[in-house]
Amino acid sequence: MDLQDQLKNLFPDHTPEPADHSEDSKNDLWLQDDPIICKYEKRKGKPITILEGYTGATEDFKKLAKELKTKLSVGGSFKDDKIIIQGDYRDKIMTMLKEKGFNVKRVGG
Repeated sequence: MDLQDQLKNLFPDHTPEPADHSEDSKNDLWLQDDPIICKYEKRKGKPITILEGYTGATEDFKKLAKELKTKLSVGGSFKDDKIIIQGDYRDKIMTMLKEKGFNVKRVGG
């Protein structure tokens, strides 16, 4: 007898809600009309990619930062309404953001 059967025995009147595991972050984030600026810099000799210009909620931008860092398997941070990704990943980040529906503008190099 597994856990689901035990729960059915304890609570016979309860009908569980269907689990929605399709976490589509495209619907979670606020899409803006102005483009997100994606630029490349070198700090202390190391390349970094900076995303700025998001006008939505800070929490949405933090979620986006975490998702980008996870998908790219790189480090980074969120400071002063900017996402800083370690390395030059402008092309990959721009394609990911365009798939989500964002307008992206490439600046520099």
